[in-house]
Amino acid sequence: MTSAAAPAGAGDERADTGATGSATFDLDSGWRLHPGVALRPEPFGALLYHFHTRKLSFLKSPTIVEVVRTLAEHPTARAACAAAGVSIDDPHTARLYLHALGQLADSQMIEPREGEDPTS
Repeated sequence: MTSAAAPAGAGDERADTGATGSATFDLDSGWRLHPGVALRPEPFGALLYHFHTRKLSFLKSPTIVEVVRTLAEHPTARAACAAAGVSIDDPHTARLYLHALGQLADSQMIEPREGEDPTS
């Protein structure tokens, strides 16, 4: 089981994780939930289970759940954050969401959309 990913609590924007996450997550690339990942809503947020790697992650905020759930519907992760009401221009908020999304990318829960390279 992986560490909890994402900002904790709907009103409390603290990251609840011990892992470092990706320092290079690209908010301006298109992302999607990996097709082998199931997202199960829970009262605290959601569980993500990757059927190929057998990893389990917890999303502890309804806001990050909304961002992850709708990534594929938006041209960029930044647009998905904005649509979910995340003020990504605030440095504190940006750091938390970059960390959470970076962890999800590192654990292969989310992936770049086909034809996009987030490292370029």
